[in-house]
Amino acid sequence: MHTAYEAGFSGFVLHRELKKHGIQNLVVNASWVEVSVNDRVKTDKRDALKLSTLLEVRRLKGIRIPSEVEEAHRLLSRTRQQLVEDRTAVKNKIRMKFHQFGLIDDDETRQMTHILVDELLENAPSKELTIAINAYWSVWRNLDEEIKKIEEELKHQAKEDPNEKTYRSAPGVGPLSARILSNELGNMCQFKNERQLFSFTGLTPSEHSSGETIRRGHISRQGNSRVRGILIEIAWRAIGKDKTLADFFERLYPRTGKTKAIVAVARKLIGRIRAAFQKREHYQKEFLVAETPAA
Repeated sequence: MHTAYEAGFSGFVLHRELKKHGIQNLVVNASWVEVSVNDRVKTDKRDALKLSTLLEVRRLKGIRIPSEVEEAHRLLSRTRQQLVEDRTAVKNKIRMKFHQFGLIDDDETRQMTHILVDELLENAPSKELTIAINAYWSVWRNLDEEIKKIEEELKHQAKEDPNEKTYRSAPGVGPLSARILSNELGNMCQFKNERQLFSFTGLTPSEHSSGETIRRGHISRQGNSRVRGILIEIAWRAIGKDKTLADFFERLYPRTGKTKAIVAVARKLIGRIRAAFQKREHYQKEFLVAETPAA
């Protein structure tokens, strides 16, 4: 018996249960499922029929299933990211409230900090606004505490991770970005080649071809968005620390633009980190400028 279902909030519990009973199951990335150009109706029944039809003709590709230990480890880094996003949303709501009542201008550039909130509250025109701001502020403080707790656990996790030193040896990779990369990619032995790695990270350029003409555009944005986002951040820091990557960026951006050039740097960087794992050595970089703290 063969089964398949789309990856989503239900995770991999069902997959492991099916496998336990000898059922061959595929967990499929929804964006990889073939869709007809004119097929714009989406229902559970139609999706199930589509998956079963593609499964029967062996045109479904399953994603890699992490072990339960791997899934538990990456839960920490993913939860931290979600809490940081929640905190940013709360800060924006506080900013909007202050703007609504004329306490800050719409072109205010100061970062929303605890000190700034305290300063602006002194001029609150009503008790009700103070109550509303304090309600959001309390959530913000609580998120700060929870993020701090998770970051402490990530430090302990890093000490026991055999991949930590290799990731930290790469330019631009700091404690938090190393945790994200290690928890999402491991030692990258699951990728047979760089093409598979680039596809997983979504750093593969989209292609529009006709006849002998091949046009490559923006990255496909498929794959793991967490890894892709952190790799772009790392790449910007890396070109200030590795001369080879800096020269590569300088050659590219005049004709491609800085956005495409930095994506190419991110691709090259993660490819080199994978090579370091394969050779069982640390990343070898050509020194450029003084080291600066990395996230």
